[in-house]
Amino acid sequence: MRRTARRLIPLGALALASGLVGVVLGGTGTGVAASTARPTNTQPPTVSGTPEVGKTLTAREGTWTGSPTDYDYAWRRCDQDGGSCSLISGASEKTYLLKQVDLGNTIRVGVTAQNADGRRTATSVPTAVIRAATTPPPANPCDKSPVVASELKSPERLSISGQQVSPSVIGGSTQDIVARFRITACNGKPVQGALVYVTAVPYNMFSIPPEATTGGDGWAELRMNRLRGYPATPRQQLLVMFVRGREPGGNVLGGISTRRLVSFPVDLSR
Repeated sequence: MRRTARRLIPLGALALASGLVGVVLGGTGTGVAASTARPTNTQPPTVSGTPEVGKTLTAREGTWTGSPTDYDYAWRRCDQDGGSCSLISGASEKTYLLKQVDLGNTIRVGVTAQNADGRRTATSVPTAVIRAATTPPPANPCDKSPVVASELKSPERLSISGQQVSPSVIGGSTQDIVARFRITACNGKPVQGALVYVTAVPYNMFSIPPEATTGGDGWAELRMNRLRGYPATPRQQLLVMFVRGREPGGNVLGGISTRRLVSFPVDLSR
């Protein structure tokens, strides 16, 4: 009777074969699958800021899963309903300055979040319709001190609130006098840059000097020389002057101009 021989395969050979099969079939089962966790938007981006030409809008990224490492921005100009959008050239920063061309339109921003696994984009809802820039109210010239004469407008008025003369008593031998007048406005504030005119009444007693400009304290100084008409009478006791204050280029009879008669004592015995 013939015996059948059995061949024993060494264990090392079996292990080697098993390894080869694992390689052919794609691995031994101990590897880690590649991650595919691209960012996912769970709350859309928003836009903050005033929808007005000249104002700046700011993009808020919204909420994302996947721990984004970077964000890109793309601003879009849309119609009044938020449709028919087109990319705004060069507008790829987190903020966007509204321009005149945006007037009457709406704005959206697209935010792209990215990480090592990829990127996704989400877009904000449209802003309100962009309105024209508002004109700030004009500054109140009365807020300054001194007040600048050229900035005052009606119904404000200049006021002649102070007068001085040197000598303080005009004598019979006086040859020239220096008159000083203070111009105020806005409840007593000094006015700088007002023009002051003065003449003695009746005329021909003292010369009429050129208009003088008030300084920061509101005072203007004018020098007048004696003429042959002084004194007006042998018993003259007062020297009356007509004084006017106005803004440069202003109407001498209207606008914010002011007029006043003032008088100074006269003693002809001096």
